[in-house]
Amino acid sequence: MLRGEKTKIIDDLHEVFTTSGVVVVTHFSGMSVPEVTGLRSEMRNAGARFRVTKNSLAKRAAKGTAFEILDGLFDGPTAIAFSADPVAAPRVLSGFVKKNEKLKIVGAGLDGALLNEVQVKALADLPSLDELRAKIISLINTPASRMVGLLQAPGAQLARVLQAHAAQDQS
Repeated sequence: MLRGEKTKIIDDLHEVFTTSGVVVVTHFSGMSVPEVTGLRSEMRNAGARFRVTKNSLAKRAAKGTAFEILDGLFDGPTAIAFSADPVAAPRVLSGFVKKNEKLKIVGAGLDGALLNEVQVKALADLPSLDELRAKIISLINTPASRMVGLLQAPGAQLARVLQAHAAQDQS
């Protein structure tokens, strides 16, 4: 590999390490091309990415970022999964690992903390940022909608009473 190509790869990986919310390191020994392609497709659909890495270049790219702590995990046939949402990449990987034992989760980095395989799987079980936002909005909206219902109730009751009296007068 030429020096210019290595520099471009390091720059691309450094950008991944500076912009991602989570980076999961995996070993993918024995996976076929269709399996890797399927995993990449699932990752894209979830807003994450899966990328095979050269260990020495990944270590250099991680220097000076919050994911420098992953340095010791880059050993063997390594690939990284990354996403801005801290739950997206771990969720897809955890689901894929259940179906395909050739992929192994080695560890992950999240906000400067090193996570082991068990912690990555626990992270995958958490709701995504969008799900949490939706829950917060529904909690905020619930009291407001109840208040509107309470304010409208007396008027509706009055209208029903008047309609009942009008119906009695017509009979």
